[in-house]
Amino acid sequence: MIALSSTALSAYTDLVRLLRDDAVSGVAGKPTRKRRGNKAYWYAARRIGAQMHFTYIGEDNDETRTRIDRLEALRATAKERRSERSRLVRLLRAEGMTPTDRATGSILSAMADAGTFRLGGTLVGTNAFRLFEGELGIRLPLGGMANTGDIDIAQFEKLSLALDNQVNPGLAETFSALKFAPLPGLGPGRTWRWTQSGSGQLVEFLTPAFGEETIRDLPALGVNAQALNYLNFLIAEPIHAAIIYRSGVLVQVPRPERYAIHKLIIADRRRDGAGSLKASKDREQAAFLIEALAEDRPDDLRQAYVRAMEVGPRSRERMGNSLKRMPHTKTTLDSLEVPMPIAVAPNP
Repeated sequence: MIALSSTALSAYTDLVRLLRDDAVSGVAGKPTRKRRGNKAYWYAARRIGAQMHFTYIGEDNDETRTRIDRLEALRATAKERRSERSRLVRLLRAEGMTPTDRATGSILSAMADAGTFRLGGTLVGTNAFRLFEGELGIRLPLGGMANTGDIDIAQFEKLSLALDNQVNPGLAETFSALKFAPLPGLGPGRTWRWTQSGSGQLVEFLTPAFGEETIRDLPALGVNAQALNYLNFLIAEPIHAAIIYRSGVLVQVPRPERYAIHKLIIADRRRDGAGSLKASKDREQAAFLIEALAEDRPDDLRQAYVRAMEVGPRSRERMGNSLKRMPHTKTTLDSLEVPMPIAVAPNP
């Protein structure tokens, strides 16, 4: 593996920080904290006519509160930040980081502007894998494992309901402007996939399932989504990442250690067979990330592996089936000395 330079790592970290500053300061209104269930969230409140409108800023945590405390200063320096972001993107390109292609960058930028990632949308799939370059400080491998024409966005259904906020403009409007058309769904008015005229690029929406894999609603994003099992493990505790496009685009992606282990599970459950091209790509991505994480973040990798083991016997079986095809990766994971879960007998 080829490591990125310390210059590139520092620039990428600064770019993410500046984009996160903009995500808070770019929302107009007075910050207001609201509790929803057992969590608290920050909104920007502003009056339009006789009504108060609330725009979601982020979950209540130390980082969000620190930025809100500096809100006036952040708003006053917005132009300077944009100029600095452009400089950092140029530097990252010069340092050899992989930029996002124009078609994908324009789509993700428009979705970010509408609030998709601010409202909890998480970029998954190979487009997320490509962004681990900056997070892990290693160059992406050349070849098929980093190539994709699809954009996959996942969100928790409960979060989508709890936020009581929506993207603006609506994603249907955003997609229409980019010449995307909805693909027929499983029922009338149930749209979870869009395809772009000419390029054939596909955008699809996903949400975790806990049993039956049906089509669900994601009201915050204003779309439907295909529910998938094991997705809950993947998108828990997402991180921010910067797309190298224009002056940078802020998105959410899964943690790389969760992504790697999730790929072991998914490779075995592919409906077109474990020997398919997609399953092979899943295993290649998992192997690459596991090798990198075992070297630099073994504790994170171990924790993700333990949590995946605890999901249940089916996930353990799927991981085991994938690892039978990946002896080197299995040896790497075995070296982490992860204890197998102890089966607990049911009460008599």
